Amino acid sequence: MSEQNDRLRQQLVGGLLRQLHLDVMSQRFNPRLVLALFNLVNGGLSIALIAIVALITQQSFIFPSLGATAFLLFHLPLAEAASPRNVLSGHVIGALCGWAALWVCGLHDAPAAFLTGVEWPRVVAAGLSLGFTSALMILFRVAHPPAGATSLIVSLGLMHELQQLPVLISAVALLVAQAFIINRVAGIPYPLWRSRKQQD
Repeated sequence: MSEQNDRLRQQLVGGLLRQLHLDVMSQRFNPRLVLALFNLVNGGLSIALIAIVALITQQSFIFPSLGATAFLLFHLPLAEAASPRNVLSGHVIGALCGWAALWVCGLHDAPAAFLTGVEWPRVVAAGLSLGFTSALMILFRVAHPPAGATSLIVSLGLMHELQQLPVLISAVALLVAQAFIINRVAGIPYPLWRSRKQQD
């Protein structure tokens, strides 16, 4: 599996360098260094663009679990967990489970746990949100580990308002669109919706 991932990473870097007519870099420098540079530029640029959207709109387009999603999208773009289906569905499930846990525990209007500290209702909300997120991702076959962080972001009260959830999902969709473009330019057959493994 690790050998296959290494080949995919080399294909990713090599494809991008060929598209940009920079293939000499992959011959002159260590492929791991080139891959690290690829992730530095693309992961950083993608998150910066989303942060710019957040700055312009003054909406919560940027949140911590996007960083982990960006890493998957640019480091392992052909992994099942990085497919658009898994990324979008996973974050939707995580956000909805986090929001539902807030309501079940009566915390929908409560300030964030980082402001007030963690009390028993918040413990229950966090446990419920992550437990249900994990179970539903497995049941629907849309595993995306960063979505677990999204469920906690919501259940801990960082994004507790229902109107924030469409913004959250829009940010994820924007990141997926960027990954699609960048990976396709690099010559990687990043899927439109499902990974090849999911289609088999």
